[in-house]
Amino acid sequence: MTTRRTLLLALALTAALPAYADDQTITLDGRAPGTRFDGIGVVDGGGATSVLLKDYPEPQRSQILDLMYKPKFGASVSALIVEIPGDGNSTQGSMPSHRHTRTDVDYGRGYTWWVLREAKRRNPALTLDAAAWSAPGWIDDGGKHDFFSPDGADYYVSWLKGLRDVYGLELDAIGARNERGVSYDFAKTLRASLDAGGFKKVKLHGFDNWPDDKFDFVKDMPKDTGLRDAIDIIGAHINAPEYVVPTWVRDAAAGMGKPIWNTEQHVYVAGFDGALGIVQAFNRNWIDSGVTKIVNWYGIAGLYTLEPYSGVKEAAIRANWPWSRHYEINPQLWAYAHYGQFTAAGWTYIPQGSGTLKAGGSFVALKSPGQDYSVIIETRKAQAPQTVRVAVGAGLSTDDVAVWRSDAKAQFVHVADLHPEGGAVALTVDPDAIYSLTTTRGQQKGAFDNVPAQQAFPFPFRETFAHYRDPRAWGYLPRYFADIEGAFELAPCPGERRTCLRQSVPVKPHSWAPDWKPYTILGDDGWTDYEVSADVRMRGGETAAVMGRINDVGSGYGAIPKGYVLELDGAGEVRLVVVRGKVDKKALVGDAEQQALIKAANDAAEGGEKVLARARLAKPAADRWHTLKLQFSGTRIRGYVDGKPVVEATDASYGKGMAGLLAGPARSGLSMPYYRDVVVNRVNGALPPPTKPLPGHAPMYVRAR
Repeated sequence: MTTRRTLLLALALTAALPAYADDQTITLDGRAPGTRFDGIGVVDGGGATSVLLKDYPEPQRSQILDLMYKPKFGASVSALIVEIPGDGNSTQGSMPSHRHTRTDVDYGRGYTWWVLREAKRRNPALTLDAAAWSAPGWIDDGGKHDFFSPDGADYYVSWLKGLRDVYGLELDAIGARNERGVSYDFAKTLRASLDAGGFKKVKLHGFDNWPDDKFDFVKDMPKDTGLRDAIDIIGAHINAPEYVVPTWVRDAAAGMGKPIWNTEQHVYVAGFDGALGIVQAFNRNWIDSGVTKIVNWYGIAGLYTLEPYSGVKEAAIRANWPWSRHYEINPQLWAYAHYGQFTAAGWTYIPQGSGTLKAGGSFVALKSPGQDYSVIIETRKAQAPQTVRVAVGAGLSTDDVAVWRSDAKAQFVHVADLHPEGGAVALTVDPDAIYSLTTTRGQQKGAFDNVPAQQAFPFPFRETFAHYRDPRAWGYLPRYFADIEGAFELAPCPGERRTCLRQSVPVKPHSWAPDWKPYTILGDDGWTDYEVSADVRMRGGETAAVMGRINDVGSGYGAIPKGYVLELDGAGEVRLVVVRGKVDKKALVGDAEQQALIKAANDAAEGGEKVLARARLAKPAADRWHTLKLQFSGTRIRGYVDGKPVVEATDASYGKGMAGLLAGPARSGLSMPYYRDVVVNRVNGALPPPTKPLPGHAPMYVRAR
């Protein structure tokens, strides 16, 4: 309390001080027209970013969503961009597409519809945007296997129709495709398809790439009328403050009347320095590059901590533990709040109201459609405290100015209300802090009491899928399973009146990252000696497997795991395999930075897949149920089929890790086996009862349509 009173007194005294030569004055004039501010926000996607968020019981699930999207409560972001799910790995995992095949359309799959609906319900003014990272493999261009095709445009429009017709939502904008090159023809085709499909209001941004040549297409826009008319927004992935949009791009954009958006900013810094970095990036995107919308990757980390970019440095909220109801707020949340609770999309940048501070740091001033204004200041790595005067000119509110402050010790604190003296307020800003000055009111540091403590994943664990009577209400996704590649969905068991799990992707998708095989994981990466089992059923030419001691699922660009696999194919062959996460260099695509990630993650790997033991059943295994069990006791690994030991090996590669299910390649495309009764148990333990859902575990979609 003493510190707060001292700070309040210092601010009050500073407000009345006259201007000195060393002071820096920010002069605001609300009469001149300013550039539209298109918002700040987060990405939900680029992998199965929120796959575990859906599994939180109430009230924690709603609390997490409130902290991210509710106005003037938590982060209160004004923009959201989602990945259009496409069946393939796109960093942390994969999400099920609404169209696994050309003729298959199901608008109930996955959780992305739910995220969009819940976010928009909390903030009707939230802008919505989307793009595909991966996409189903049926999308083609005359045999060229190219997403940039009429098929791709049709795919987008069909997704938009589901969003509108089933969930009552429409996007504000859509991207051509995330980080996958440039196609002028596709931009024109997509624009025409959007218009014909009833989506003329949906703006198109292109081409959302990362490498240094990401703006080369802008050179052709002035001379290509069709391209210029198709692309409404110049979009790219920009890492401010390190990268600055070239002047020629800004001039060209201004000449065409096109805004520049940063459709993926990265600030991979833990702790409060990460929060400082986010506000610095938001400020410098505008100051240095004229970028009017900045979306940071990513918001809510609803995934296993084993997965890449699991939220320690990247996310605003860590929702990694639904089985314990526990979640954690990172300081980054309050970085968003310093913008989100004081501005909104549709405000304008005040001319000459943004710049850098003498001793280090930056400031941005924004005006509401009325007379309110806000100034956001960051002093990351500033050399010393410095006094800033804000001179308020005509066209702006003369009300008292509220000051909110964050530093490493305390985030998002309302420290003072300054009364303008002589048309100005002044305050001394400390190094490594964030300040929001505003004439708006209603801000708060939202919080919820008694967040439960973190607990280990339930063990033993058993999932029979019996309680999913309406799979669509759950998005066809069972709790705690996280797909890394492919789509493991709740489906009717063949020939039975019960629910199973099925790998539902028939052919390799257009993956954002190099592919391996469809697999899904669950559990605790600290498990050591245990057994994992599942009933499996496959067709001839297909393979099904259980996995164990999974301790890695790739670098984020490539998803080959490290762990053990017990697999059975339709012919009856059984294999016990150790997978060492080695990437096939022939599969590598992408820019230099992505290839460097792969190299760093895999150069030390011991190799690829190695068969430790094999056997063959007396009869073919296709079209019948079989129970696979993979058992770990120290370095001894055993594989059982239908209760009988069939393979055994000694291997010390991995001593602990998660469990999983796998579907291998098929004679044509990908295996699509069924799974039922998945059990993770003590070695030779009695069969446990099914693991009960926590009270408050609710479906995403109350009633399937």
